[in-house]
This record gives sequence, C-alpha cells and structure tokens, in this order.
Amino acid sequence: MADDEFGYTAWGRDWVRLAEPLSLIKPEPLLPRARSIARNNAVRTEIEGTMVRAHIHRGSEASVTHLELTSLPRATIEAIAAVVPADTLTLSDELHAAVIGAGISVTPVLAGTDCSCRARGARCLHMLATCYAVVRLIDENPWLALDLQGYRSAPPDTRTDAPVSIPHWTPIDALDPAVYFG
Repeated sequence: MADDEFGYTAWGRDWVRLAEPLSLIKPEPLLPRARSIARNNAVRTEIEGTMVRAHIHRGSEASVTHLELTSLPRATIEAIAAVVPADTLTLSDELHAAVIGAGISVTPVLAGTDCSCRARGARCLHMLATCYAVVRLIDENPWLALDLQGYRSAPPDTRTDAPVSIPHWTPIDALDPAVYFG
C-alpha cells in the first residue's frame, strides 16, 4: 500500500473508500480515468466547512461537482480529542492507529453529491475524480480528513450528537404560493 499514489497515508486510505468502496461487486470502469484526471491536476477544489466544490475541465467539457460530508457527532469529536494531543501539528499514521485502536471511526460519510454533468448518477466520473483530488490533499495535510467532517469548525457547545441533514431538494407541494410569491 506504500506505493499507492492516492491514499499513501492512513488518513487518506479512509477517504479512498469513497471512490473505491469495498461493497462494489464488479470493477468500476471509471476509476482509471478519474485517477488520471486527479493525477494531472485537472480538478480545482474549493473547501468550505464540510462541503467540497470541484471544477473539472476536460477538453471542451466543464463540470462542477459538490460533495457534502456528514459532521462527526460531539461524542466522537470528544473521543478523538482525548486521543490526539491538542498541540499536534501533523497527524501521523500512529495517531490514526491510536484513534482506530480506541474504537473511534473516522471514516467519512457522504451526506450528498451533485454534479452538473450529463451522467445522472451519484457516482459519475467527476465525483470520483473529486474524491481522488481530496485524497491527495489529505495525504499532504491529514488534518483535512477531520476538518472536512467538522472536527475544528464549530464551537464545542454548538455541536449536537445527531448529524444535521439539509434537504437537497424542496418538494414543490411543500411551498405555499401565497408566501413564496407574496
């Protein structure tokens, strides 16, 4: 695993599973192209809280992809803080092993994905390329693996144990025309 281009740190390997889940029963034909796009720096990412926005340009096509991650529950954040010293500058593989050894899961969970491409599926080429681009960023800075899950973003007293779910779409019958157009 040390020779892998994506996920060469323990923190990055957790994130590779977003693109390469173990539950797949057949090979994913888009993975080699997605790795190539990420490898050639064709993914421009913008990170804001637990949201990743990626702009991907390939030839004459351009796509915007959004990945939204669920936030870690307060109990998990407190458990990680008990294992990882507060003055830690770089998260090492040993700290990852200590977190996992303490029974804490830091595996990311996608809350939602969206892409402007024509694929119409949740696992399009652009989503996979964005996952690989994020893995490269995490391999460079492992703190990003926790920050994308809300580890250091909100004050401790405002975090809740239940992840907040923001609906991606609003059903049309949920809107009141008098309020909407008034």
